[in-house]
Amino acid sequence: MDKTWKFPIQEVTLGATKADGGSRGHVVKLGGEKAMPFFPDAIMPHAPKITMDVFDMPIGMAKAVKMHYEDVINSPGEWAKKAVKQFGADMVTVHLISTDPLLKDTSAQDAVKTVEEVLQAVDVPICIGGSGNPNKDPIVLSKAAEVAQGERVLIASANLNMDWEKIGKACVDNGHVCLAWTQLEINSQKELNRKLMKVAGVPRESIVMDPTTAALAYGLDFAYSNMERIRLGALKGDEELTFPMSSGTTNAWGVRESWMVRSPNKDDSDWGDRMLRGPIWEILTGYSLAMAGVDIFMMMHPMAVAYLHEITQSLMGRIEAKTPDTGAWLKMGV
Repeated sequence: MDKTWKFPIQEVTLGATKADGGSRGHVVKLGGEKAMPFFPDAIMPHAPKITMDVFDMPIGMAKAVKMHYEDVINSPGEWAKKAVKQFGADMVTVHLISTDPLLKDTSAQDAVKTVEEVLQAVDVPICIGGSGNPNKDPIVLSKAAEVAQGERVLIASANLNMDWEKIGKACVDNGHVCLAWTQLEINSQKELNRKLMKVAGVPRESIVMDPTTAALAYGLDFAYSNMERIRLGALKGDEELTFPMSSGTTNAWGVRESWMVRSPNKDDSDWGDRMLRGPIWEILTGYSLAMAGVDIFMMMHPMAVAYLHEITQSLMGRIEAKTPDTGAWLKMGV
């Protein structure tokens, strides 16, 4: 009996080596699946990948995260090196948040110097993000696409609330991949994908979807259900959805249970060690969405990265899964 679906997910390549006209040491491939993830009788062609966040200016971070980056927080290049060499990131995502008019309002011309710095610091494929400002991002990301020409980076991101056509065409003109971001709504995702292809001219092999990652409780349930529907729709033949998916897994740090010392409700029970709570939320968010079909995870905490790598590799049978001491679970403290 055929164990796979008839309509595979589009394979997308990130990064370009010297042979391809770039300077990356290797490329990263996403997609290509012909079934839902981790079924032993439907081999996944590529393991899920992790890209770690790097910012172009110091930002407020939970203590559990900041302690790992305090020595590099003022140097995006060194930050990227640490993410790759020490923490095992497959890629790095450069967030040009200083371009936000409400922060430093850094010009696009000045902001992309950080992109050049990171490209020189590491040889893995990179992702480039803006600040989220709908007026500034198309300008910043278009300039970043020009500076990174030939490197086949992931430009993050185009969405329906900004000039998606300008961003899409910048990806086409400079040979990059476009991240299509929508907010937990499958029909909006289809609309954006369709517009990027038919209006901006982005080829199918240059689109990755980000359907939005919500963390914790109903939010995570909603994100999972949306992504699962998207992947199942793609495997059933919906050509507007047959693309790899990305998860902004660091959104797990946005929930108060990840970083607050204790509950604001004085009658609430103790939440436990917040140095562990945050990484656990990030791990559980990533693991849950991996089961829905996510191909690439944007993450921050080194422990969360290591655990998600181990979980996905073991589910694929590439490494031997560790057998937990199930008899001790009642005594475990979290």
